[in-house]
Amino acid sequence: MKRTTVPAPVPSPAPLPSRAPVPSRALLSSLALVLGAATVLTACGQEGDGAAADKPGDGGRPTVCLVMKSLGNEYFQVMQKGAEKHAKERGDLDLKTSGIQNETDIDGQVAAINKCVTQQADALVIAPADSRALVAPLKRAEKQGLKVINIDVKLDDGALKSNDMKVPFVGPDNKAGARLSGDVLAKKLGKGASVVLLEGSPGADNARDRTAGFRASVKAGGLKLVDSKTAHWETDEAYNIVSNMLTSHPGIKGVLASNDSMALGALKAIDAKKADVKVASFDNIEAIRPYVQKGRVVATVDQYAAKQAADGIDQAMKAVKGDEPTGWVKTDVKVVTADDLG
Repeated sequence: MKRTTVPAPVPSPAPLPSRAPVPSRALLSSLALVLGAATVLTACGQEGDGAAADKPGDGGRPTVCLVMKSLGNEYFQVMQKGAEKHAKERGDLDLKTSGIQNETDIDGQVAAINKCVTQQADALVIAPADSRALVAPLKRAEKQGLKVINIDVKLDDGALKSNDMKVPFVGPDNKAGARLSGDVLAKKLGKGASVVLLEGSPGADNARDRTAGFRASVKAGGLKLVDSKTAHWETDEAYNIVSNMLTSHPGIKGVLASNDSMALGALKAIDAKKADVKVASFDNIEAIRPYVQKGRVVATVDQYAAKQAADGIDQAMKAVKGDEPTGWVKTDVKVVTADDLG
């Protein structure tokens, strides 16, 4: 006899817990396309020379920070413009420039360095306000992956060694440049003439080198150095110092100024005293040239601020690409007199 199997009754399913609505097929398809595109972009970024290619919004171009000293100093204004022009001509990097309030604003430069790290820059080109104090912050930046290039003012060798750093220097021979300028003044004044010296910031390597160069001119030219003080590269401070020097040493015939900003302060003090005093200086900024043409400043020194910045940027880009520069990339200096300006 044929048997008939009756299936057992299926129990009713337990109610499902409430949850968010299931996305539509159209939405899922859109999400898949976005994720797919992101995967392709990430893969492309990994094929570049480094992490710079992975940064959003920069088109894969490296970012180079240029940290300068006081942008109130015409020399660094020229440097900034030259750097921006060079970066535009290269067209393969993003340049971020910054300066500080005054020549001794070390904290301002430390803040600028930290900002470069925060912005995930690839390289940092710096004209340090102090040759020792900036080394430790630069070491921290280096540990975060930034390539560091030193321009204009050399970082202290001892401080670099103690921080286990080897930073290439792109800049001039400041001692030789100051000697060129001082020799012109010595020849103009003759042996036995009394002169004073305006030094740069004591912590800056270029200040020490320029002082050494001017002192070598004093010795070789038989001049008499009656006073030497720092005016920290600043015009107003130089005015006050030279005013006091002219009072204390009324026989002064010459001023050796370690930069043109201080020379301008010295000239203002000389005018106020109606003194017959010649000046030798350093930097060849636009504001000093009328005084050079008139013979009141017998010499200044062009150290080509724009080209220094451009060379520093070029070295930074080499470092980013893996071609690590080393040592001293020496830049030009040229003594400038009235004959050169016409």
